[in-house]
Amino acid sequence: MRAHKSRFLALLAVCGVLALAILVSDQYLPSLPQQPQRLPPAVVTLGDSTLSGEGGGRYEAGTNGENGDWCHRSPAAAVHQLALPPQVTRINLACSGAQAKLVGSADDPEHAEGSQAARLAELTERFRITDIVVQVGANDDPGFTDVVNRCVEAWATRAPGGCAEPMRDAWPQRVAAMRPKVVSALRDIRSVMDEAGYTPSAYSLVVQSYASPVGPDVDPRLNNLSGCPFQPGDLRWIRDTGVPQLSEGLRAAADETGARFLDLSRAGHGHEACTAAPTGGTPAGQVPAPRNDAEWFTRLTVDWESLQDDYRAPHAMQESFHANPAGHAALAGCLGEFLAGDDQQAACVADERGELKPVPEQAP
Repeated sequence: MRAHKSRFLALLAVCGVLALAILVSDQYLPSLPQQPQRLPPAVVTLGDSTLSGEGGGRYEAGTNGENGDWCHRSPAAAVHQLALPPQVTRINLACSGAQAKLVGSADDPEHAEGSQAARLAELTERFRITDIVVQVGANDDPGFTDVVNRCVEAWATRAPGGCAEPMRDAWPQRVAAMRPKVVSALRDIRSVMDEAGYTPSAYSLVVQSYASPVGPDVDPRLNNLSGCPFQPGDLRWIRDTGVPQLSEGLRAAADETGARFLDLSRAGHGHEACTAAPTGGTPAGQVPAPRNDAEWFTRLTVDWESLQDDYRAPHAMQESFHANPAGHAALAGCLGEFLAGDDQQAACVADERGELKPVPEQAP
């Protein structure tokens, strides 16, 4: 009798160990309702203008100022240009101007769309999320758009030292202040996925940094209000210092949350705004177009029609210095290859044919 009882207790102990192993393992629980792997797959992008498709044009209805929604989601956005199987749904939640708190779970009643993480939670009920790409932070403490505007002002006033001089000490501090906010947003995304029954290895969370829209190789004929009104020193600082330091801050945030990281800080080299010769025959008052697809970023761009409308006027230059359709396509090609691979970190750099490729990097 004791032998039977001992064997029974041993069996219970083994079952308990197996149950514990299942609970702590990196696998889906078989009892979860509506298991994620039974749902149709989807790739989701969250963040700001760089992933919403700002600069790509043909913005989705409802995101071009309607009811205060200026998210400017474009069919040219990266998620729509990824090389994905036909059964994968592409979902763009990114919104031009978004800060990290909006990408996270902190709702903003004054924003037209609210928390992107909350919208992601709704998607987990209908889709099996395979990849989440996040690009955010530039609109937080760094205030990249404001810096660009200050650089234009420094060009107009011929300020000694340009905009770069006062930013040399302030910029690293701004990037450091941004980092915990991005970390918080990424943790909110992780929490959404945890609550939906995902384990960390069940999906890929990718953080992208930013490409520099301008550089020191501006065509002299475009170093003005027709394209890129910046002092040469400021152009060098933006491309060679400001953008790389911002990238390192985002790399640290990705490391802290176990996210994969794709460095775009060198992705635009040679293709920045105003690096192509201006085309001839441009009507007066219009920005000359770049030659073919040589430039991947918009020049100083003014929507003159919107400028005459009091409601739309504050957004009349919103497209300036963002990726154009050719730029979004080039960046999407690199992102797509990175998503298909297993590298934890990589940098988008041009190969011998000029195509962007994700080159693996070692975590520092």
